[in-house]
Amino acid sequence: MDGTSRTTGTSGTAPPAAAPATVPVQTPLTLIMKIKSPEDYQALRQMLDHLQSLPDTDNPIRAALNRVATVHFARFVFLEDNTKLAIITTFDGDFDTYIKDFVEQISDVFNRLLAHMEDAPPLPVEKYREEFGAYIKKYDAPSLQPFYSAYPNLTVLDIQAMAEAQGMGQA
Repeated sequence: MDGTSRTTGTSGTAPPAAAPATVPVQTPLTLIMKIKSPEDYQALRQMLDHLQSLPDTDNPIRAALNRVATVHFARFVFLEDNTKLAIITTFDGDFDTYIKDFVEQISDVFNRLLAHMEDAPPLPVEKYREEFGAYIKKYDAPSLQPFYSAYPNLTVLDIQAMAEAQGMGQA
């Protein structure tokens, strides 16, 4: 062999061509915001630790995520020696609907978070929706494409329905 031949399957034929890439129904968001000061970091940390320690039924973030029912994953991460806060999510659908849902469901949390950020949009976000959306777009670190999804055609609701059918619904 000259080292240039294709690997063949067990039948001696060439492996099948890769299936055409599909565009996932999920969309990634990596919002990276600069925190105003060390004191603002402390206030943010205290607020997020408190909210995240609450039971799911009392946690406004988890309650909003459950009501919106389009978010696959969401997390907060402090970056660069606690000078930046990242909100990393994967959601179903388009950006404008996602932002609208969050303004309607959890604007009070965003108002509290954004009060500690440099270059924040005018507050309250429910009054300045367009500016809030523009801010999110401006500070969203775009993902390299293609965006990988193990289940590119399934929404949160699809996955929840399958889990429910298997007796593995949300606890």
